[in-house]
Amino acid sequence: MKQLIIEMEEYASLKNIPIIEKESIKFIMRFIKEKNIKNILEIGSAIGYSTILMASVGEEVTVTTIERDESRYMECLKNVKKCGFEKKINVVFQDALDVNLTGVKYDMIFIDAAKGQYIKFFEKFKYFLKDGGYIITDNLKFHGHVGKSQEIESKNLRGLVEKIENYITFLENNEEFETNFYDVGDGLSVSVKKDEK
Repeated sequence: MKQLIIEMEEYASLKNIPIIEKESIKFIMRFIKEKNIKNILEIGSAIGYSTILMASVGEEVTVTTIERDESRYMECLKNVKKCGFEKKINVVFQDALDVNLTGVKYDMIFIDAAKGQYIKFFEKFKYFLKDGGYIITDNLKFHGHVGKSQEIESKNLRGLVEKIENYITFLENNEEFETNFYDVGDGLSVSVKKDEK
């Protein structure tokens, strides 16, 4: 397992595939353990790095992960197989916004896919969260650009950073969820569904 994780880190670095920062995944793995989280939905598998590490936290932890890029999806399947986690991890090849989930509720949802779609992901998948469940989002600092969008010269990058800034505002003003922000890795947020009673 350890060897596979190292290989995945090297592969991601070689192919320039963004994977979660080590600090962030350590934080999430601790969180899964502390909160006794059993079933997780991940939006954005990439090559399965965070998927496998989250699933490795405990015997009963299962992960459903969604990836729309075919080559990354294939790579993720291969890695899941390598560590023998086929029963613990379900890899779905589809655009997350098109995925049709019915009759399932998750303890935790991890959003780490197209940054520009964060609000849409949050709004769509919050209905699949158990009461008291958590939504964790990664990359909220986006390499230090967030909060400095006016200084960015590239129009595309500025547009993306502004979307992340809008997402942060959306979380801060959300009536249904209580969100805490953590200065870990590339910036994480943990949103918990407020009690409706």
